[in-house]
Amino acid sequence: MEASRFLRKRSWRSSRRKTSMDRGLYIHIPFCKSKCLYCDFNSYSGKTGLMAGYAQALAGEIRETAAGGIKSVFIGGGTPTYLPLEGWRLLADALQGLDLRQGAEFTVEANPGTFDEEKLRFLRELGVNRLSIGLQAVQDSHLRAIGRIHSYGEFLEGFRKARALGFCNINVDLMFGLPGQTLEDWKESLETIAALEPEHISCYSLIIEEGTEFWRLHEAGKLQLPEEETEREMYRHALEFLEGQGYRQYEISNFAKPGRECRHNLIYWELGEYYGCGAGAHSFVDGVRRSNPEAIEDYISFRSGGCRADGEVHRNTLEDSIEEFMFMGLRKTSGVELADFRERFGRDMLEVYGDTIRKFESRDLLRLKDGRLVLTRKGIELSNSVMCEFIL
Repeated sequence: MEASRFLRKRSWRSSRRKTSMDRGLYIHIPFCKSKCLYCDFNSYSGKTGLMAGYAQALAGEIRETAAGGIKSVFIGGGTPTYLPLEGWRLLADALQGLDLRQGAEFTVEANPGTFDEEKLRFLRELGVNRLSIGLQAVQDSHLRAIGRIHSYGEFLEGFRKARALGFCNINVDLMFGLPGQTLEDWKESLETIAALEPEHISCYSLIIEEGTEFWRLHEAGKLQLPEEETEREMYRHALEFLEGQGYRQYEISNFAKPGRECRHNLIYWELGEYYGCGAGAHSFVDGVRRSNPEAIEDYISFRSGGCRADGEVHRNTLEDSIEEFMFMGLRKTSGVELADFRERFGRDMLEVYGDTIRKFESRDLLRLKDGRLVLTRKGIELSNSVMCEFIL
């Protein structure tokens, strides 16, 4: 799950710090074979007839947009690996023109059942050095219940093919709090995946988003979700178990082997600059945040007219930027640095947020140590309640 989605409803700009010209690049592929019942991302099923036109439009935007050095590329969706090779070849031609820095991280999201050895080999030749595979659970009954198109066996086959072809940096997405999921089910998912030794594991709590099929079922009282305390115990177990398996938690939902943190997602959490190409994609460059139209048809129409596909353009106020710095930075287990705050905004964090920080310190939800403000383990569990009080 790509991290810029946390920024869909907010924008920001850094007020003082001069940023490096090296930026990230996010590329959005909005097509899915079938939309998962919990998904509210900008993705669509049943629109394969638009794939060729979309790939052509997207390739054009990549060529025009991504100027300067690129230190990471992340192709997300949707399901990027659902795009046929004909579409990928169009994108490959555009991507070859990028000024990719040496050692750049190049991630593609992949769903089991939408890639084979030929497609994986093509991605390797393109320069992709990191795969992010969406799994969610190892029990086929749960996969069917949430609308996934694949079995655990298909995931395992795809994972092994990726390893055999030389992918040595793989993330696996897992979800807890699923309908009917027990603590024992969650433990089995964690243990099974950790035994495969992926370099990175993301553990997301199911959120019932308005407009999804799960939202409608929930409103109708037809969704049996775990109790809140059970869900918290699932999260606590993930922290303890994965730490014991050599994974370091570096963000609320993300765990990595040493040196395998997702560098692209850190751009978002550390308020770096990035381009966004594709339907609904967001960019933040030179203090300006832009977004493209979400509908595939609108995006293609804009691009075929030779126009930038801007949906919204926004420059943040100082207060917006401060809020975003705190809200995103506190997601990291390393927290936010007081000196960094002062350098960016010309103000002392304790002068702006002193009362809020002291209140949560007294409740053991925040800790101020060695010039950094971090969430405690208890604070991470209640992070939404804590972060909302950093809105000015």
